[in-house]
Amino acid sequence: MSRQVYSDPLVSRYTSEAMQRLFSEQRKFATWRRCWIALAEAEAELGLSHLVTDEALSQMRAHAQDINFEVAEKLEKELRHDVMAHVRAYGEQAPAAAGIIHLGATSQFVGCNTDLILHKEALELVHRDLVTAIRALAAFVERTKDMPVLGATHFQPAQPTTVGKRFSLAVQDLLLDLDAVEWAQEHILARGAKGTTGTQASFMTLFNGDHAKVEALDALVSRKLGFDRAFPVTCQTYPRKLDTKIAEALAGIGASAHWFGVNVRLMSGLKELDEPFGEKQVGSSAMAYKRNPMRSERMCSLSRKLMNLPADFHATHANQWMERTLDDSAVRRMDIPQAYLLTDAVLGLLIDVASGLHPNLAPMRRRLTEELPFLATEEILMAAVERGGNRQDVHEVIRDHSVAAGHRVKVEGLPNDLLDRLADDEHLPLSAAELCALATDPARFIGRAPQQVERFLETIVKPRLSRYAAQKVDDTHHRVRV
Repeated sequence: MSRQVYSDPLVSRYTSEAMQRLFSEQRKFATWRRCWIALAEAEAELGLSHLVTDEALSQMRAHAQDINFEVAEKLEKELRHDVMAHVRAYGEQAPAAAGIIHLGATSQFVGCNTDLILHKEALELVHRDLVTAIRALAAFVERTKDMPVLGATHFQPAQPTTVGKRFSLAVQDLLLDLDAVEWAQEHILARGAKGTTGTQASFMTLFNGDHAKVEALDALVSRKLGFDRAFPVTCQTYPRKLDTKIAEALAGIGASAHWFGVNVRLMSGLKELDEPFGEKQVGSSAMAYKRNPMRSERMCSLSRKLMNLPADFHATHANQWMERTLDDSAVRRMDIPQAYLLTDAVLGLLIDVASGLHPNLAPMRRRLTEELPFLATEEILMAAVERGGNRQDVHEVIRDHSVAAGHRVKVEGLPNDLLDRLADDEHLPLSAAELCALATDPARFIGRAPQQVERFLETIVKPRLSRYAAQKVDDTHHRVRV
C-alpha cells in the first residue's frame, strides 16, 4: 500500500478481508469471465457449436482466473471502454475464442450479472454476521433479564426496567433487519441474457428467430451463474429498484446498530455499563483515567454513513431514463461496495461489543436508590388512601415534599430525603418502615420485564436462531482491527 496517496479507511482500518476480497478487482473481472464462459457454453449447447468450438471453451476456462490486468489497462486507455478492453485482453489469452467472447451480449451482460452474483455472496456474509450479532446480544439479554436499572424517558429518570428488557428492543430490531435481508436474498434474480436493450434482439438473430432457443439461452445462462430464475423483463440493466431495497435493508442494520450503540454510550456515561476495553487500551491521550466507549462510537459513526446511502440508490433508480443511462455507473462503483463494507464493519463492531458488555451493578443500584423515593410516590399515594387518607390532600403533601427533596438533591447536592420528610408528616398515615418497604426494592417497579424477556426469547428469538444452528462462524472475521 502506497502511503503517498489516499487509502480508504473502510479497507485499511475497519472491514474484514472476506468482504474486501469479494469486491476486489480480481473477483470482479474473474466473474466477468465466468459470465462469458456461461454464455459461450450455453450458446454451444443450444446449437452454435460451429461458432463456439470446444477449443475456444477450453482456452476460456483455462484463463478464467489469471486476469492479464496490464494488457486490459493498456487497452482501456486506448478504447475508453472497460468491457471491450477486457474482451480483447481475454481474447489474447484465449485466441481460439477471441472472435466469440461476448457474442450477442452488451456490456451490462457482464456488469449486471456480476453485480447480482456479488450481491448474493455479500448478503450471505451479512446474513451470517447478523445472525451472530443477534445470538450474542440475545445471550446478554438473557443474562440480564432480571437486572433492574433506572428507566429513562426524555433521558430523565423514569419507571425502572431491566437491562435485559432494554436491550431486548435491539434484538427485536435486528430480527426485523434479518427479515429484510432474507427478503432481499429471495428477490435477487439473474439478469440473464437479455441483449442490448432487454429485447433479446441480438440473440434472436443468432438463433434465426427461434424464440424457444432464446428463452432457453436466458434460463441456461442464469442457471450456470447460480440462479434459479432470471428477471422476466429488464432494460439494458437489471431493475435498479432491487439495489434500493438491498440498500434499505443494509441501512436498517445501521440504524439498529446505531440505536444499540447510543444506548451503550449513554449507559457508559452513567457508569452503568462498559463495552469491552483492552488491557493496554488508551482512553484519552490527555486524561489517562478515561475509558471511552470508542467501539460504540465508531459503530455509530459508520452507521450514520450507512443510513444515508439509500438516497443515492433511490436517485440512481429514479434516473434510469428509458432503457438506460450511464450516469448510474460511477456512483454504483462506489456505493455498492461501500454499502457492504460499511455493513461488514458495523456488524463486526456490534458482535464485538455485544459479546463483551459488562454491567456495573453498583452505579445502577445507586441511581435506583436515589430516584426510587420519587418513583414510589404513586404507590405511597395509593397506600395512604387505603389507610383512610384523602386522595387530594395526600397528593398535595407528597407534591410539596417532593419539590423540597428535589431542591435538596439538585441545588444543595445532598441525598434524597423524601422518605424521611413523608415519615415525619402527620398528614400521611404511613410509618417510616412502611414507606421504606414501598420505596426500596426496585423489583417492585419493573413490572413484567423479566417475564416479557423470557417469553420473547423462548417463543421468538430461540426458534428463529435454531434455523441457523448449522451456520459456521469465523471468529477471526469479527475481530476489531483498530
